[in-house]
Amino acid sequence: MSNPSESSLPAEAPGRDEPLLEPGSLLAQVRDYWNAHVHDLEMTRHAPGTREFFQDLDAYRFDKLRYLPRLVDFAGYRERRLLEVGCGIGIDLARFARGGARVTGVDLSRTAIALARRHLELAGLSARLQVANGEQLPFEAESFDLVYAHGVLQYTADPAAMARECRRVLVPGGAAIFMVYNRYSWLTAMSKLTRVELEHQDAPVLRTFSSGELCRLLAPFREIRIVPERFPVASRLHRGWKAALYNQMFVPAFEVLPRAVVRPFGWHLMAFCRC
Repeated sequence: MSNPSESSLPAEAPGRDEPLLEPGSLLAQVRDYWNAHVHDLEMTRHAPGTREFFQDLDAYRFDKLRYLPRLVDFAGYRERRLLEVGCGIGIDLARFARGGARVTGVDLSRTAIALARRHLELAGLSARLQVANGEQLPFEAESFDLVYAHGVLQYTADPAAMARECRRVLVPGGAAIFMVYNRYSWLTAMSKLTRVELEHQDAPVLRTFSSGELCRLLAPFREIRIVPERFPVASRLHRGWKAALYNQMFVPAFEVLPRAVVRPFGWHLMAFCRC
């Protein structure tokens, strides 16, 4: 089977509660882009919405992000109320649900929510899923014990507004986990050196942050701990001589460098916060 095209992606019909965005606004452009794109879609040959489609994207995500289960205890929130902002097709949300969390997922993209609904259904998992604007969450204050937004703040129109909303819906003492892209990372440098674009570099918004900027962005939280992660692993995304040099030379060479030296330059900045 050939790779699924973006035009084959399913989408839910607009609902009465879908956020109204000003036509042509930056946030409307963000919504339209993610309605037409799914992260890592090119890594599967199965039709969107099939069991094999979700299995392929889950396997690829956790091969690429090997650090994630080590840093995030997906089974550690049993019976806790968990909100994922920008849940995409529900890969991480499903892991939280399997761990016993009472999960809610929101995304600005109807396409993502349609696929996430199908994903959780195929997995026999329960979740509340809704098309919603993470900059204006449709929930009362103090509604959740954990807010999770992995790779979302960098793509939204107003990341400070989203950070404030994530803080607002958390109970006192609640936790939040964010991930943004590190401006001073090995991957940023390599992208410029090799002239290979970053994934979704054509999105309406794609920001990178320094650790200091991320701390200032998350100032509404009482505690903030930043952990740089996402170091080189063999790529299945790119092809050709550049990919061969990267996989066969750069990745093995990077592995022998002292981790204390390279740690600040991880592509992902994980932020663990408390109210």
